[in-house]
Amino acid sequence: MSLADLTFDRWRALDRDAAHHRAREAAQQVNGRLVDFDGGPHPGGSLYRAVIEREGQRFALIPGGEVRVGFDLDAWRPLPEQLDSYRTESLAGGFGFDDDLADHLARYLTPRRSVTVPTVLMAVEPEELPGEGGSVAESLAERGLRLPGSDEWEHACGAGAETLFRWGFACPLDRPPYGKDGDDGGNVAVDGADHDRPADHRHRPNGFGLHIARDVYESEVTSDKGSVYGGDGGEAVCGGYGAFVSWLPLATANRNPGMAEFINGTEGEDMSDEFSVRPVLDLG
Repeated sequence: MSLADLTFDRWRALDRDAAHHRAREAAQQVNGRLVDFDGGPHPGGSLYRAVIEREGQRFALIPGGEVRVGFDLDAWRPLPEQLDSYRTESLAGGFGFDDDLADHLARYLTPRRSVTVPTVLMAVEPEELPGEGGSVAESLAERGLRLPGSDEWEHACGAGAETLFRWGFACPLDRPPYGKDGDDGGNVAVDGADHDRPADHRHRPNGFGLHIARDVYESEVTSDKGSVYGGDGGEAVCGGYGAFVSWLPLATANRNPGMAEFINGTEGEDMSDEFSVRPVLDLG
């Protein structure tokens, strides 16, 4: 079986030794080296992470095939604290949002669907868009890389999870969705104890080993000009839209159509340093 035929389902069905062998095979194919391999808990069961270094840049192995991406709003029920935040902060703020939270999310989240994506290597960390002197696609092509498609980005971020965020349905509403790992934005728990606070998973690697959807100020472009993922440039935070709405740009299926329209418009021509891209290296 070639690496191109290594689907997500087949990857999850491998035992550890077999998965490690396929990861080393992928590294050899791109003249790289396997620098990290492990398995960890993930919604739906364990999932292997394989990180390959090539020309000084680290890539994660992203098995593809027919996968499910997007979010099922019809089956979703917001947590009480999320609904309360939307009603008391977002609606009360007079921003003109939909009265129904699900209707608001429907404007931003892609629907649940089946897609077919290739098995690829994707950069563990995003990188800044190139400045003047050529398009993003041309700049990446010179290095043998390309932009990710929107379906590829969602699959790589969620790694099979059907939850709102790549780590689950909850988010710590008493902490900001930005900043360094462990930075609570000045929030201090009562009596200095924080063991009862919801966990902040933003800076933990996802199921594939990517550092992704971790900071609302990190907005990533894709080959789809109508989709920008991973952040909103801090719009919701700076606008005071409410705690839960501020976290929503980190939702796996949040494509931020407003940000996409902005970066592709005249006002976004000089804003390349405000956006990033996650390069893809094709296999086979």
